Amino acid sequence: MEEKTELIKAGLILEGGGMRGVYTAGVLDFFLDKGLEFEEVYGVSAGSVHACSYLSKQRGRAISVSVDYLKDPRYCGVQSLIKTGDLFGVKMCYDQIPNHLNPYDHEAFLAYPGRFYAVLTDCETGEARYQQIKDMNRDIWAIRASSSLPLVSRIVGSHGHLYLDGGIADSIPIEHSEAKGNSKNVVILTRDKSYRKGPNGAIRLLRCLYRRYPKLVSQMESRHIRYNQTLDYISKGEEEGRIFVIRPSSEVTVGRVEKSKEKLLALYEQGYRDGEASYQDLKIFLGLL
Repeated sequence: MEEKTELIKAGLILEGGGMRGVYTAGVLDFFLDKGLEFEEVYGVSAGSVHACSYLSKQRGRAISVSVDYLKDPRYCGVQSLIKTGDLFGVKMCYDQIPNHLNPYDHEAFLAYPGRFYAVLTDCETGEARYQQIKDMNRDIWAIRASSSLPLVSRIVGSHGHLYLDGGIADSIPIEHSEAKGNSKNVVILTRDKSYRKGPNGAIRLLRCLYRRYPKLVSQMESRHIRYNQTLDYISKGEEEGRIFVIRPSSEVTVGRVEKSKEKLLALYEQGYRDGEASYQDLKIFLGLL
């Protein structure tokens, strides 16, 4: 049962991870069940996608969208990649599903009194852009840009700029959130505590494909170093009581692109359970007890 909704004075940061994002969807559905709503939300890649269903208060929508169209070639597949340059079909993911097949509750989204940002990577500068999402009809381009994985997505152009996946420049925007004034932050990660990122095995191909964007390539080359430094920063923040982390309690075997409905549902349920298991400690952290 949904409890009373409160606007919590804290940041909520949602890591990406492709289809591993169903873990985040599970945690967010638990938050909806408990009426937990944050003043500021940052979503990266898949994190930005699932934040939309959370902020429109559509419990179950995120996991439904993630598993209901797995066998539909318009949703995700090599056929879409060959025909359009996008592994995840743009028309299906950003028009047919949100506008017709499983629509967003735009009224509920517009009623959200806080601030929601999708993290994008500017291809020309290599820097992160934190794009505020105010209207899902007008701003859905930024959700697409935030989720446009290199190699399997076209670059997204908007307002004279070119963008790719936000995780390239800022995978977990904890330091940005703190700089914006959020003294407390809840971070949802999609890897277990033992995980550390290694160098990108496709870096030679990336250098070739994105050679026109040397600053973007530089970010790709150093991403694993910056990512692991951020994990260390988060660990320190946990110890100091500034950061509360919810992460998978066991190793995640779901890949960035996963076709097994059973695996995706299991990871979603793990997210819900992990959110539930952390609830009392989370309330103490947020001062709700």
